[in-house]
Amino acid sequence: MRLGVFILWLIHFLPLWVIAAIGNGIGSLLYVLAAERRHVGAINLKLCFPEMSEQARRQLLRDHFRLFARGLVERSILWWSTPERIRSLIRVEGLAHFEAIKGQSAILLTPHFVGMDAGGQWIAQQTDTVCMYANQKSAYMTQLLLEKRARFRHQHLYSRQQGLRPIIKGMREGMPFIYPPDQDQGIKDGVFVPFFGVPAATMTSVSRIAQMTGAKVVPCITRVLPGGAGYVLTFYPAWENYPSGDAVADARRMNAFIEQRILEMPEQYFWLHKRFKTRPEGEAKYY
Repeated sequence: MRLGVFILWLIHFLPLWVIAAIGNGIGSLLYVLAAERRHVGAINLKLCFPEMSEQARRQLLRDHFRLFARGLVERSILWWSTPERIRSLIRVEGLAHFEAIKGQSAILLTPHFVGMDAGGQWIAQQTDTVCMYANQKSAYMTQLLLEKRARFRHQHLYSRQQGLRPIIKGMREGMPFIYPPDQDQGIKDGVFVPFFGVPAATMTSVSRIAQMTGAKVVPCITRVLPGGAGYVLTFYPAWENYPSGDAVADARRMNAFIEQRILEMPEQYFWLHKRFKTRPEGEAKYY
């Protein structure tokens, strides 16, 4: 593992187009070798795009594996390159929407697209934030991820086990909460609402936190550009009339927004997660 991190460190000295090519190559290899994740991705795509031909879905999944691996390899730049180099690779759109919530209680909604780490590092250079993390199987990797995500300014990272209390405290002190709430975390703190027409366990925490703190919800999506062209980080207008007081409607609104962004770049969404793992009572498992 430490050898792999050392190789990743060496890679960060290369031009982005070379790093992207390495990521594409690794992704093509993973598509062949990672049978379990390929199976998960194929099921997700069949559920979300039933009208798409099997051949088209297979090609989409291949493209996703390449971009997924690119995201992993390009972390070398985010973890060890200078802040100037990182900023030079990221074009920002909708900056006024980000500036409008500085110093206020806010949720930066960051769904799981492959470029999200690049966007997160740009944000971290601009302002202190609060965010959650999941412990890795390796304590070494957990510590490394925490160290690299907090390399700029004062980023406050809390494990899921610590709950929302420190997150709420930081938000009330004017730090935005970087939050990717679009994965299946069970139904304890969520509801079933459609995701591409399929009932999906969807967290209601975004509207709940917004209600508790008065936070504005500003979505931000990072697109990976072809080759060595870098990234585009887009901030969207703060959601109006949110939260609505209806947790189910708010969860559906979030899923609908994510669906729209996925349709713009379907190969860049994280399809390898078991998004439909939790099923309504009596419904058969997909995976």
